[in-house]
Amino acid sequence: MRIEEFKEIIYRQEDNGIVTVTLNIPKRKNAISPYTLYELFWAVDAMEKDEAARVMILTGAKDPDNDDPAKEAFCSGGYFNPNAMAGVSDEIKADIDMTDIAQARLTIKMWQCDKPIIAAVNGLFIGGGFTMCLAGCDLIYCSEHAWAQLPFIGLGIIPELASSYLLPRLIGFQRAKEIMFFGDRIPARKLFEMGIINKVLPHDQLMAHAREMALRLIPPKAAGYAVRTAKRTLHQPLIDEITTALNLENKGLNDCFKTADFMEALMARAEKRPPAFQGK
Repeated sequence: MRIEEFKEIIYRQEDNGIVTVTLNIPKRKNAISPYTLYELFWAVDAMEKDEAARVMILTGAKDPDNDDPAKEAFCSGGYFNPNAMAGVSDEIKADIDMTDIAQARLTIKMWQCDKPIIAAVNGLFIGGGFTMCLAGCDLIYCSEHAWAQLPFIGLGIIPELASSYLLPRLIGFQRAKEIMFFGDRIPARKLFEMGIINKVLPHDQLMAHAREMALRLIPPKAAGYAVRTAKRTLHQPLIDEITTALNLENKGLNDCFKTADFMEALMARAEKRPPAFQGK
């Protein structure tokens, strides 16, 4: 897929080697469909293959009808609307594995990309928006208004994008289980204190800071080959564990989608009421 064909993300490359990828579906708070994730895969692929591309900044589009920075969204998680694939060509549909709910293809692509990827989280990042940053971004900078949430258990399913492997190793098993089991909101400052993100910034300074750090990772300010080699050295020993986690997540997710609890969660959301789970 060529970058000129992207519909749900914007791929912009500068002469200095910075590539900015923007999730560009603000009317649904940048919720990501299988098609959005497909475009992200090819965005990473395009950066990998382009020698002039040195570092990626991943961020979310601002809703043009909202002027309140406290209500911005980086990504509100998965977009499960049946119409999400409307207008997508049969060729692309055939290339999207709808059983890969954990997004193993994208996760491994981002994990093995040796060029740095920086998340500039401009607002809420929920579910897959949060786990995508954990799995694919080397540095995570957040707006003061950002907050995260893993609501999967409350939807009758489990987290994905290898977060079952990565999150416990960032913050410990007990904290990771609490975050996953209860799905409470976590403000940016708390994420920083837990060691999940790198820095919290005033909202209007977020992108400038992300760009500053991106320039520090590429020539002439950084030894670009050494940066890429360091990332490969850090990531490659864990690829087998990441792959195993993704396979287990995919099995668990596909099993969960068949449960009465998952159907109850969908009904409860549609009816705007708390779910009444049965544990089956």
